[in-house]
Amino acid sequence: MTISRLNRERLKRFRFNKRGYISLWIFGLLFMTSLFSEVLANDAPLLIFHKGKLFFPLVKEYSEVDFGGEFEMAADYRDPYVEDLIEEEGWILWAPIPFSYDTINYDLPSPAPSPPTKDNWLGTDDKGRDVVARLLYGFRISVLFGLTLTVCSSIIGVFAGAIMGYYGGRIDILGQRFIEVWSGMPTLFLLIILASVVQPNFWWLLGITLVFGWMSLVGVVRVEFLRGRNFEYVLAARALGLKDRTIMFRHILPNAMVATLTFMPFILGGAITTLTSLDFLGFGLPVGSPSLGELLAQGKANLQAPRLGISAFLVLASTLTLLVFIGEGIRDAFDPRKGY
Repeated sequence: MTISRLNRERLKRFRFNKRGYISLWIFGLLFMTSLFSEVLANDAPLLIFHKGKLFFPLVKEYSEVDFGGEFEMAADYRDPYVEDLIEEEGWILWAPIPFSYDTINYDLPSPAPSPPTKDNWLGTDDKGRDVVARLLYGFRISVLFGLTLTVCSSIIGVFAGAIMGYYGGRIDILGQRFIEVWSGMPTLFLLIILASVVQPNFWWLLGITLVFGWMSLVGVVRVEFLRGRNFEYVLAARALGLKDRTIMFRHILPNAMVATLTFMPFILGGAITTLTSLDFLGFGLPVGSPSLGELLAQGKANLQAPRLGISAFLVLASTLTLLVFIGEGIRDAFDPRKGY
């Protein structure tokens, strides 16, 4: 696929913005690392060698009998008895962080939340779970939630803005009045009410957040279509008999995507903040799920362990800062007045 000269110029301008370019690499590296959370933080070994055979506990469940035990139940690899059985005739390869997000460490030097140790690098939360593992998994689920919400809301917002801007008239007026009423609702309070009615999960939260979060791009896309529908090449395409769908999405939409791409990092940051807020208030993901907001709430409830709130705050603040820098870099890249 060839890149047009205009897009090459935009890439050069984005690379020239060192802050945005480096932020994109850092954010991408952190997100790609979090996708392998099960390999980096898990209470199941990555690999077991026993009696000349290889076992992969991450992808298959084994019983104690497979390692010479007595019970036909899932092996508890943290049990010293099972660990001794394996190491008598083999070895165990653990993850760098031998705890998953829901693993409770019962061998703590002090009551939970315990201070940092060589096993728990940032200590444990008030239930004895490793803070680093919960931060890693919580960052991943927050970014995945934000990316999914950003893509879905952008598709709906672009489609609605394109229809309103291209056809104008009564469709535009009715659409604007509907958006004015819909956007005037107290979104956060409605989300709390809906989340308290049913047991929320990832997809339920995504759905109810999408219902109120698709309007951010409608105004920008609508203006681009209102402006672009009267351009000469659009009028010529209409005179040649091209369908409205072809004109909208082949000739006008590429110009509207400039503003859309500029806003997307900020929409992603807002989506992550929304999920964190709901989790902090107790109306977010199910109890026990890894969450930055839940860790912030634990920091608020356990003032004697400030590292809980500080660690979650630093992860959240760093993520939002990187997204802001990326958004500024994209904005400057699409601004023809910016040099490099």
